[in-house]
Amino acid sequence: MKLGFVSAILDTWSYEEMMDFAADNGFECVEVACWPQGKAERRYAGVSHIDAERVLEDDEYAKHIADYSKEKQVEISSLAFYPNTMDADLEKRGASVTHLKNLIKASAKLHVGMVTTFIGRDQSKTVEENLELVKEVWPPIIKTAEEYGVKIGIENCPMLFGPDQWPGGQNLMTTPKIWRQVFEILDSDNLGINYDPSHFVWQMIDYIKPIYEFKDKIFHVHYKDIKVYPDRLNDCGIMAYPLDFMSPKLPGLGDVDWGKYVSALTDIGFDGYTCIEVEDKAFEGSKEKVEDSLRLSQRYLKQFVI
Repeated sequence: MKLGFVSAILDTWSYEEMMDFAADNGFECVEVACWPQGKAERRYAGVSHIDAERVLEDDEYAKHIADYSKEKQVEISSLAFYPNTMDADLEKRGASVTHLKNLIKASAKLHVGMVTTFIGRDQSKTVEENLELVKEVWPPIIKTAEEYGVKIGIENCPMLFGPDQWPGGQNLMTTPKIWRQVFEILDSDNLGINYDPSHFVWQMIDYIKPIYEFKDKIFHVHYKDIKVYPDRLNDCGIMAYPLDFMSPKLPGLGDVDWGKYVSALTDIGFDGYTCIEVEDKAFEGSKEKVEDSLRLSQRYLKQFVI
């Protein structure tokens, strides 16, 4: 397995500065944030270390991106973009789908071969209604991925944290049951999972068992922890906003048993990209804290990932 990080946490760094940091600190790969140019809609969104549209239009820029990665000996694990491709707002939906397709093409041009994203969800509709929406929105995206030989890894984050994402959240592929249903609808070797155990923790789902069932669908892995506060949960219950009873933490500072998690990944023979995702508010506020969050996470995970 190769150990890296999700670049979105280095939001003020240039592509070159971000890759320099990765190389100087012994990271083997980066999942590179590739949002459209413009204003962020939420925390950790809107970061763009690679301009996908420019990659497609400017061969010299594309060559520079690839050459710099080789020079620094830091692989690009994936081009990352986490929008809501099934947004009820058709204009937003269309823009997200267009950029995602461009990202697939850019990933092929850069010889990365993977994008990581969300499946999306109309948060006002039921699961059943959203499964019908998958049939409408996603086949053309999958077709593009198949044509360009690019894998799509869907992260299992529900995107349901506060009132603006209530009641259903903005990402449908959040449980093993729904994974099975979506994979039946979109029967493609190019569609898989960007596996993040932390989101199963606060949903009260076993985060080890699905690794074995979906071993052939795990394309990419996240290392992010979650700490559930039992006293808060007892006060507000599981129907509350999730951030009322849990918070994201660095690996090792929450409730995930990382030894068991990595052990299961080795059981299934996973030898791909594994990336630290930092969303721990205790490590925000300065460049030094952000850099420390990645170094601390790397130091902890090195006992499991060589």
